[in-house]
Amino acid sequence: MSKWLRGTLVIIGSIILGIVLWGTIQLWDRHAGYWLDLNIRNTEKRTIHAGFAAMHINPPLTDTWTDVNGDAEFHEEDGDTWTDVNGNGEFDAYWLAGFGKYRAANGIGDTLWARAMVLDDGNTKLALVSIDAIGFGSDDIIAARKMIPESAGIDYTIVTSTHTHEAPDLLGLWGPGYFKSGINAEYMQLVRSQIAAAATAAAKNAKPAKIRFAKNLLGAENLVGDTRKPEVLDPGLYMLQAIDTATNQTLGTLVNWANHPETLWDKNLLSSSDFPHYVREYMEKGIYDTSGNEITKGLGGTVVYVNGAIGGLMTTHPSMSVKDPVTSREFKEPSFNKADAQGKKLAMLAIAALDSTAEEIKEASINLAVKSLALKLDNPLYRLAAFVGVLDRGMVGWMKMRSEVAAWSLGPASFIHVPGEIYPEIVNGGIEAPKGQDFEIEPLEIPPLREKMPGRYKFVVGLSNDMVGYIIPKSEWDEEAPHIYGEDASPYGETNSVGPETAPVIHKAVLECLEALNK
Repeated sequence: MSKWLRGTLVIIGSIILGIVLWGTIQLWDRHAGYWLDLNIRNTEKRTIHAGFAAMHINPPLTDTWTDVNGDAEFHEEDGDTWTDVNGNGEFDAYWLAGFGKYRAANGIGDTLWARAMVLDDGNTKLALVSIDAIGFGSDDIIAARKMIPESAGIDYTIVTSTHTHEAPDLLGLWGPGYFKSGINAEYMQLVRSQIAAAATAAAKNAKPAKIRFAKNLLGAENLVGDTRKPEVLDPGLYMLQAIDTATNQTLGTLVNWANHPETLWDKNLLSSSDFPHYVREYMEKGIYDTSGNEITKGLGGTVVYVNGAIGGLMTTHPSMSVKDPVTSREFKEPSFNKADAQGKKLAMLAIAALDSTAEEIKEASINLAVKSLALKLDNPLYRLAAFVGVLDRGMVGWMKMRSEVAAWSLGPASFIHVPGEIYPEIVNGGIEAPKGQDFEIEPLEIPPLREKMPGRYKFVVGLSNDMVGYIIPKSEWDEEAPHIYGEDASPYGETNSVGPETAPVIHKAVLECLEALNK
């Protein structure tokens, strides 16, 4: 063998070895041995202690930029320029997640939050933290949990995302190029630490409380649309309000609704929580007319907004108008006014339901079931993103991701937590097996999850404890032609899903958690 050939083989071998080592490093399990299988049962009813807290997670924006052609994408080759405010010679961009890449934040529209609720029945202390983000991966949620001090006494922490499309990328998929992560490491650490701080503070703030539940199943139906057949919505509003038994003042309120917070749409460049910001503000502080007269009294306390079954996808599309319930002005084009009107209407519906139909309990017990999962990563683009480090995600097996589901109950209410954007037909029924499906099967994800949830108030919280994209019924999965419902192209959801096996696995695991609660 010639020296030239031997040298060439050595170089090629070194390159291959380097690629393998790089991929191995990217895919290593960040939390080896971490696996949950909880089943906490408690039949003794006691006074519930409830605590709330809110910590800001605004990105520390410094540099600004000029969008020369108005495409809401930063490209220097288009003539876009940036101002080096801190003088470090680099564009310190925070890439907004959702819609397309290259959308660099250019200011703060409203405060992003990590908002926490802690409930304690004397046997189980449960924390729920909602962050204004498009999603948060399992590895980072576990890292945040590990930052909560043992002294807080929290048995289990749920971290969920509002799924706003106007906050910095925390998944890595919306960076300045297909092979560049959109995550700012310092910002990621800020979010983790503020999650832990919010949960800890809420636990410290806990006081004896009366718990009130309410729901409005159809009042918000005209504020959301389904952009994929079959058209199945989950428009119900569900509320949990905690009231201090000593002062009769509201400690905080949890509100659950299913819709993509993307009313501002893809040209907005200001960091924002979208319509959830207005839901929280109006529920806490009240609603006033243009003359300053109070129309709806605020509840006070801290409002925590959590999203629901938003697959399909559930959205307030720019083709939909939203009428401001106070001024009667209609807004169709994406804007902060439109998001304001939407949030105002949701807040009015939520407060009205709590005022008129709430059910109050003074004692209860928390029952909890949690399961870790290994989800097969079938999506080739996600596999590539994980291998090159754009999707910063560890594996628990060959292309298998750790994920998690949970279910819990409190008095007349039950809650399920799923790790992505679950399709409403999996929750409420209506799964179809249309011609053109990639798998010639009848629906697998039956019975509907809500059918098995105990109680009268059934909260479905998506994007919880992970973000795995769309959770699509396998019988509706469609990547290959011919396409379902006679469409010319594949639907959107499949490109942003872990794979076709995700829904059956998650559905089965949630049912197992619910069976544990119902025993």
